[in-house]
Amino acid sequence: MTLRLYDTATRSVRDFVPSTPGQVGIYLCGVTVQSTPHIGHLRSAVNYDVLRRWLLHTGLEVTFVRNVTDVDDKILQKAGEQGRPFWAIAYENRLHLDRDYTALNVLAPTYEPLATGHITEMHELIQELIDRGHAYPAAGDCADVYFDVLSYREYGALSGQRPEEMRDAGDAPVRDKRDHRDFALWKGVKADEPRDAYWPSPWGKGRPGWHIECSAMARRYLGDEFDIHGGGLDLTFPHHENELAQSKAAGLGFARFWVHHALLNLGDSKMSKSLGNVIDLASLVESGIRPVELRYYLGSPHYRSRIDYSDEALREAAVAYRRIEGFVQRAAEVVGPGRPKQVPPAFADAMNDDLNTSAALAIVHDTVREGNTALAAGDEAGIRGALTAVRAMLGVLGLDPFDEKWDGGEGGNDLKPVVDSLVALALEQRAQARARKDWAAADSVRDQLKNAGIQVEDTPAGPRWTVGEQH
Repeated sequence: MTLRLYDTATRSVRDFVPSTPGQVGIYLCGVTVQSTPHIGHLRSAVNYDVLRRWLLHTGLEVTFVRNVTDVDDKILQKAGEQGRPFWAIAYENRLHLDRDYTALNVLAPTYEPLATGHITEMHELIQELIDRGHAYPAAGDCADVYFDVLSYREYGALSGQRPEEMRDAGDAPVRDKRDHRDFALWKGVKADEPRDAYWPSPWGKGRPGWHIECSAMARRYLGDEFDIHGGGLDLTFPHHENELAQSKAAGLGFARFWVHHALLNLGDSKMSKSLGNVIDLASLVESGIRPVELRYYLGSPHYRSRIDYSDEALREAAVAYRRIEGFVQRAAEVVGPGRPKQVPPAFADAMNDDLNTSAALAIVHDTVREGNTALAAGDEAGIRGALTAVRAMLGVLGLDPFDEKWDGGEGGNDLKPVVDSLVALALEQRAQARARKDWAAADSVRDQLKNAGIQVEDTPAGPRWTVGEQH
């Protein structure tokens, strides 16, 4: 079955065929780093990481570009409020973002361009638009340059907007705009913004508009036309509409598929720093949720399904992942970890059906149940088959418990060897108490481990322990 993806531009699920056989180019709109990331940002990272992993699993070579917007109105506003350089705020938040991505086992992008590192490419694209009659410098000496919305007849097609019903673009002061809907490609100096947030240009000192940044960076790393442009549903208009318009107006093929993920909401609104309704990874870890469990939660719904966050739903997801993890650990104790092989056909069908992770995880859980039945029967062939299948599927989803990220390898939990030793010592004390028939002492050790989040299970091969609830 060929991978089929929902394309926002055509409002349909279409067969995905790379423009270059065997190779895929993806551009994902990354985060504007005006503040630390929240789990809404992390949903985007996880969703497109799963897409990338599936493409890699099917044998395709993937060039994955995820930009960082490190200069824009919000960052400059923060700089003014905090009395700090805009670039210091952007860099600090970018480091925090990278740490969260790493904690969630998100693969590093092939390239991660910064907007401030591609001013020259933006100048070149803006000049092409001026030469083609789709952009114009504002009159006077303000140095603004605007895209002429009405010069591009297809404007509004991506988002379904009608130009005659659009309000002012609202992304720059109206300084000699020809039409209120025109949007800024280059923004001249503003008196209330930092003096170090500007670059020279053919039209005067200024800085780039938000939309031109992504068009220029996508072109620089993926060429005039590429396969997939991703981002949150909230970016469809105006950001992606404007990217598409300026890129097409410049004669570029640009994105062949527009793949948008739904939002993560808290209450009735999307999670947003500006609304003050955010939850971040650090706070969840403090509450006892492991990063792997958050990844499971964020990746379980279909990427086009809205997530209405609740603590109860997150903890139910954590329990569900622990069931999978528990089977993998128990099976590996019997037959060894094995080597993941091809995923089951039903799993592949689910992933090829517009990346249906919800249906794919149902296959994972079905296979875990079959594996648990094999464990109870002592059927080593059945255990081994279920284990290798489950690990293969979890590998595609970035959730394999034996992945070095989760298993204490490089970039993993540096305290795992210490915890192993401490738990082993406690279990030895429990065994000694049981040997001398001091059942109260043995139960006390077990209860203390349980209070610390360590579950002990007595097996014919001896006691085994896991983190979290036992099932």
